[in-house]
Amino acid sequence: MHDLSTGRIVVTGGAGLIGSAIVWALNRRGLDDILLVDRLDRSEKWRHLVPLRFADYVDADEFEGRAVDGDDFGGVRTVFHLGACSATTETDADYLIRNNYEYTKHLAEWSQRVNARFVYASSAATYGSLERDLSDRADLSGLRPLNMYAYSKHLFDLYAEREGLSSKICGVKYFNVFGPNEDHKGEMRSVVAKAYDQIGCGGSVKLFKSHRDDYRDGEQQRDFIYVKDAVAMTLHLAECGATGLYNVGAGKAQTWLDLVRPIFAALRVPERIEFVDMPVELRGKYQYSTCADTTRLRAAGYDAPVSALRDAVTDYVANYLLPGRALDPSDRALASPLTASI
Repeated sequence: MHDLSTGRIVVTGGAGLIGSAIVWALNRRGLDDILLVDRLDRSEKWRHLVPLRFADYVDADEFEGRAVDGDDFGGVRTVFHLGACSATTETDADYLIRNNYEYTKHLAEWSQRVNARFVYASSAATYGSLERDLSDRADLSGLRPLNMYAYSKHLFDLYAEREGLSSKICGVKYFNVFGPNEDHKGEMRSVVAKAYDQIGCGGSVKLFKSHRDDYRDGEQQRDFIYVKDAVAMTLHLAECGATGLYNVGAGKAQTWLDLVRPIFAALRVPERIEFVDMPVELRGKYQYSTCADTTRLRAAGYDAPVSALRDAVTDYVANYLLPGRALDPSDRALASPLTASI
């Protein structure tokens, strides 16, 4: 077992969707000896930091340089490495190798030198076009990522296995995470966030038509996981001493219609859904169904129920999107995904 309260905690990508939610959850436990690492640039994601409590902020490039030079940053004992370029449309392969692969290598190696627990974000995108048997026990050499982002994540998973690091660190393969503090992600925002904006502009929600006979329009499936649940799973893996790769998802495939209909209900407006043709260049790469095999996560002792999709979407829309709120550890009434009220 690993005690998160002993020593300083580093959270990279700490202003992002999952990173800021990790800090939020730690704050709710009374933990604030946190070194937050990110690149804020010209984005508005600094707003996510305003309600959060942390000891210090360090730019991501400065942090890497100081870590390589041997700085222990005041007794770090836990590292949540969640910072990365997560754009699946990014085509600058050199940038992705540097930012997602090399950076992770440096931090993983540094964490071993300072004897810190290291939990990092891999991705379900590493499974490529697979639609069945998405198991975290899969032979990594058999996976075929479909975009450079996924490949940059896969490269580190392979490196960790090859170098014997996988028996010392924990990688988390996040599935379709959605929730508060994703507004900075642009086109990489979840369909919930984009659909909310579409409805607010008076238009219909646009979903891709199905181009396969075995799926009707809107009934393509994904494993959707609310960020609050994803964070609870991540913290459990950090604390229980898990090593290797773990899927983090709901363990249930649900349709795009299941995802967007609660948005209309939360806003109390009529459903208006428009099906549009999928771009031709995407059709050969598009997955019609994904579902995390969470057997290993459950075997590691995570026994909490996963929030119902309708409840999670309602919480996100009613308590965060509508009022324009970020995650705030002082909002005790919003501690659970199941406390939505409209």
